[in-house]
Amino acid sequence: MTWHLIEGEAGCTFARENRCVAVIVDALRASATAAMLLDAGATEIHVVREVADALTLKKQLPEALLFGERGGLPPAGFDYGNSPREVGHAAGHTVVFTTTTGSTRLVDAFGAAALYMGTTTNATAVAKAAACHGTDVVLVPAGLAGDPAFDAQEDWVAAAAIAMLSDAPIGEGALLYRDWRQKIELDGLGALFDGAPHAEKLRAVGCEADLAFCARLDETHAVPEAVSRTEYGVLVKKGQA
Repeated sequence: MTWHLIEGEAGCTFARENRCVAVIVDALRASATAAMLLDAGATEIHVVREVADALTLKKQLPEALLFGERGGLPPAGFDYGNSPREVGHAAGHTVVFTTTTGSTRLVDAFGAAALYMGTTTNATAVAKAAACHGTDVVLVPAGLAGDPAFDAQEDWVAAAAIAMLSDAPIGEGALLYRDWRQKIELDGLGALFDGAPHAEKLRAVGCEADLAFCARLDETHAVPEAVSRTEYGVLVKKGQA
């Protein structure tokens, strides 16, 4: 069993075509928010690509809550944004969830041998869940949809933090993994999240408090797992860690 770190669309494709386990790592903030929604007691999460899909699905599921973001903020008509700190309202509810990048990556990777969302906040649990299948694992630093040149530092940091919990050899992305592991050991997770380019985007829209929360290690044992394809995206439930 080999673990790989492959960013963005390429990682999703690799996982699907090679029937690997895939872990979508959108550290600021979709993976953290999804995990904390389940931790707070959300019954299920419908992850969709587009805001329009979320609004359409809300008409079919009127009791559901809309969580998500565009440009870091809740789209018009949404109940809440993409913050792991405001998930308490989801207890006992179905959630419809869409974000700029994380939701797209999750839908794109469907067809992998198993499909999870993971980051620092559920690192140990998602590493355990991924390893239990006995096949190759692809950690997918999400990057930024539509901008493959964007420096997704926090996603690589979180992916490396998850990989550090496994004894499996690293295949694709081994050199980058070693570099990020050294930086984690030298600088710590908090500083690396705080210094990421995406952190500046969140500060600009008043979401700075999410940075420290998303850098926490093992805040929850909840593992979001994509269990089925739906008309608009994928259905996510709490997986077994």
